[in-house]
Amino acid sequence: MRKLIHILALPVLALFTHCTGIDTPAGEKHYAIIPAPVSLTPATGEFIFTPMTKITVNELTDETRLAADFLAGMVNRVSEFTLKVSEGSSTAGGRVAMFIDDSAGTGAEGYQMSVKRNKIIIKAETAAGLFHAVQTIRQLLPHGIESPAPVENIRLAVPACEITDNPRFVYRGMHLDVARHMFPVEYIKRYIDMLALHKMNYFHWHLTEDQGWRIEIIKYPLLTEVGAFRKETLIGHGGRPPFEFDGKPYGGYYTQDEVRDIVEYARQRFITVIPEIEMPGHSVAALAAYPDLSCTGGPFEVVTRWGVFDDVFCAGKEETFRFLQDVLDEVTELFPSQYIHIGGDECPKTRWKVCPDCQQRIKDEGLADEHELQSYFIKRMENYLLTKNRRIIGWDEILEGGLAPQATVMSWRGISGGIAAAKMGHDVIMTPGSHLYLDHYQTEPDGEPLAIGGYSPLEWVYSYEPIPQELTSDEQKYILGLQGNLWAEYLKTPDHMEYMAYPRMFAIAETGWTPSASKDFEGFLARFLYQQPRYDLSGINYFKGDYRNTRGRTR
Repeated sequence: MRKLIHILALPVLALFTHCTGIDTPAGEKHYAIIPAPVSLTPATGEFIFTPMTKITVNELTDETRLAADFLAGMVNRVSEFTLKVSEGSSTAGGRVAMFIDDSAGTGAEGYQMSVKRNKIIIKAETAAGLFHAVQTIRQLLPHGIESPAPVENIRLAVPACEITDNPRFVYRGMHLDVARHMFPVEYIKRYIDMLALHKMNYFHWHLTEDQGWRIEIIKYPLLTEVGAFRKETLIGHGGRPPFEFDGKPYGGYYTQDEVRDIVEYARQRFITVIPEIEMPGHSVAALAAYPDLSCTGGPFEVVTRWGVFDDVFCAGKEETFRFLQDVLDEVTELFPSQYIHIGGDECPKTRWKVCPDCQQRIKDEGLADEHELQSYFIKRMENYLLTKNRRIIGWDEILEGGLAPQATVMSWRGISGGIAAAKMGHDVIMTPGSHLYLDHYQTEPDGEPLAIGGYSPLEWVYSYEPIPQELTSDEQKYILGLQGNLWAEYLKTPDHMEYMAYPRMFAIAETGWTPSASKDFEGFLARFLYQQPRYDLSGINYFKGDYRNTRGRTR
């Protein structure tokens, strides 16, 4: 492992000598892979793609073809030749030979890769492992492979090496809020592309909020006709009254066809899309469309500023549950994900405390208080989704009043919720606001676009360790992984969204994949800086500033 760390933390001069060119000069090797592999041993020579190169797969299926076609597509896009994919088990020279091999010992997403002068051989237990190997090849190829058009005389060389690689965690995710501000389909896909490049496997799509309902539900057209649009938007910070507004209508939504397109795009990159439909709180946009689902009957307007609001779904009315079940019927048809996120966070009990229907529900169900009423609400929705062979994820507030039996907890208010859930034997995804909320400033705020607050520079994000020390070895197995969250109150444009996401997303990817003992911020930073021309050619708008923790924050 010491050898690996030495390779990944190459001397800065060696990394930066040619970092501004579109190609890598002959004879110069770089192993600037993010996330860092488990094991990488350099070798002599390099493999060069030519018009004669073959790409073969021993078991060519719809799934394995995704990896092979992705590789061929990259090379074909920038070169003057066309590589084709075929089925075959030969390991003769002049080819990239991919093998599904149950005995590879790589796990569900890992791979073994041998890059020699005359061939590349990849072995994996699954098609996902083959795809991740292709992403490693992508990062080893010259930066010019990211060009959207052919590159004259590009030399498509992969430095020789031996790699054994597999992820540390089964869940490596990124979240994106499109309810406060939404982003075009092409930017959602580019976001997914960045997840794929860095071997992340979950995209948590936050689709509903007080400020907008962003997914078409055929049975309830007013959700998008009314709930998807607000009359104006707050100017300035949501925590600093008096409030001013821009006076401009804002809104939109994703049609079901667009949703299907994005889900399929992600599937082809071995990324699962998890939809979030907020309940029982953060629901004013839905109540503006269907006010009878509230405790008071409204009327309501889609909210124009940020925060937490008292009007929530009524837990005492049967029509609330019929509505949400109908919505989830359509959502589960659109999203094949095993997980459906139902929110459960920041739900004030103000209306429930004085609502006759909610109080009657508490009495009828023998509940102690409104916190147990929320638990009743969550458990009831869990039971419904279980009939569809789906499982719920909720923010850590779902612990209050009693946790639903098979729920997975996202621990965002620090790590205590995750610790409590793991000790109860529940699966946990760590996403504490202290380290993994990417709507925080990543440098000093002077001169930066407005953000919600906080300070989370790249080095601080990279320092996060998902396994709490408070857990025993048996309890640690319930930590599925980690997720970065990108909330969009202040992200008005796609460029600003990307500016806040990258490169901090890349640090989260490495934490999710690379063994903790192998993590090294200086090595990571050197690899990222070397790869900057690749990101430039990809077209993303990433932060270019001080990546270090200049305030000296500690855990």
